[in-house]
Amino acid sequence: MQSSMSDGGQSIEIEPISVGEAVEAFRRTRVFADTNAAVLAEALSGAVIERVTAPAGTVLVEPKAEWRYYWLVMEGEIQAGRPETDGTFTLAGASQVGECFGETPILTGKSYSPFRVVVGQNSRLIRVMDGDFWKLMSCCPSARKVILADMGRRLQAYQVEALHREKLVSLGTMAAGLMHELHNPGAAAKRASSQLRENLKRLQELSLRSSNKLKTPQQIDCMHSLLEHAIRGCQMPAMSSIEQSDAEEAMSEWLQSAGVENAYTIGPALVAIGFKKEELACARDAFEEAGAFSDALNWLEALVSSVSLVCAVEMSISRISDLVMAVKKFAYDERSADKDFDIHDNLQSTLTILGHKLRLKQIEVEKRFDAKPSVIRTRGAALSQVWTNLIDNAADASPDKGQIEIETWNEPGQDSKPAQVAVSITDHGSGIPAEVLPRIFEPFFTTKPQGSGTGLGLEIVHRIVTQKFGGTIDVESKPGLTRFIVRLPVTSAGANPSTN
Repeated sequence: MQSSMSDGGQSIEIEPISVGEAVEAFRRTRVFADTNAAVLAEALSGAVIERVTAPAGTVLVEPKAEWRYYWLVMEGEIQAGRPETDGTFTLAGASQVGECFGETPILTGKSYSPFRVVVGQNSRLIRVMDGDFWKLMSCCPSARKVILADMGRRLQAYQVEALHREKLVSLGTMAAGLMHELHNPGAAAKRASSQLRENLKRLQELSLRSSNKLKTPQQIDCMHSLLEHAIRGCQMPAMSSIEQSDAEEAMSEWLQSAGVENAYTIGPALVAIGFKKEELACARDAFEEAGAFSDALNWLEALVSSVSLVCAVEMSISRISDLVMAVKKFAYDERSADKDFDIHDNLQSTLTILGHKLRLKQIEVEKRFDAKPSVIRTRGAALSQVWTNLIDNAADASPDKGQIEIETWNEPGQDSKPAQVAVSITDHGSGIPAEVLPRIFEPFFTTKPQGSGTGLGLEIVHRIVTQKFGGTIDVESKPGLTRFIVRLPVTSAGANPSTN
């Protein structure tokens, strides 16, 4: 007998056992119940067979640790925990008395454990090396069928659960981005509304101050002209920073020389909405009495400021409306009828959804939408998931203040091949290593740190593009450049051509 320490620091006992004892134990399980004892003994002859005794809490295998054994639970319970990003573990499955585990990593060619395997209750187990497991598979046909069926069920259950987690992760990412996106215009609208209340009060006070003074036709015409300019629109004239500063300084000095109160507050507000000194000359000429010109300009500034605040509220609400529309397009239901689907519109909606993440890293997105037409015939918006995964990965790979290029173009049909719309998404990160590149579309394969990715993002992208839309996806990568190219037939595989 020998003792050793597990990865969790617990003391476990390991001792070799005879083939006869192992055969008796294995034949009490569902997997080997129909296997002849003599056949099983032959399969185990020469094998390294060990009994492991471990107390509750013992860590048998850590995630990413080497996986070498096929196990049988004789007493107790063994639990498999999936690692999470916060360092905790979520129960992924458990093996009870009389059950076997460990076949899935061996049969799928994995040399490591995807889970943390822990003893849930004081346990006794039997283990055989992976090479001896292959002898069992070869010599015991009835057991082989059960083992392969069990592996299929476990893989299917794990894939369903992992796909669900991937979807939740995508929704969580989208929701977090939306919260940031909605907060900014919401806060801006709230601030503008609060300031607008103060401006309306100031406008009322200025109006009451001048209401007891009769206005000449010239004064009324002048104020109407200024009023029309003020409420004409929300677009400010485009000026460089230096040009704007010079214009504000000149306007404020002119107002001060004309005896206008708050000249250096009014000047920038009037310049911002496009007023020039020449337009204000009518007011200076029309309001000759002392203080009248100053009151008129302060009233105009309060009006201009109020219009600017209304514009801010309008733009904020429009931004929120755009976000809601982007989410509706992103979540477009698969149950809807076949329809024309604009790739450019879909890409822009995805960029809107991921806008916060791109701005957080100050990533510039260069769009070259050259595809004309850019419409395919399809049902649903699974493509949103394609663009989200590819652009999100590109953002992760890009350095701060990096650049992502998104290009579209048309490719004519040839022979039986239909015309296609092509979309490429390029980043300038460190690139994908050459030895990794052939495996990037494999399910559960990921180069991200443990717990940071499910390894399903690109597999889902590949499946949607190739199976749902009948398209292709290619990747080329080298240090400083990674480019994914998606090609989609104008009439997708999932659409009914008769509806065109």
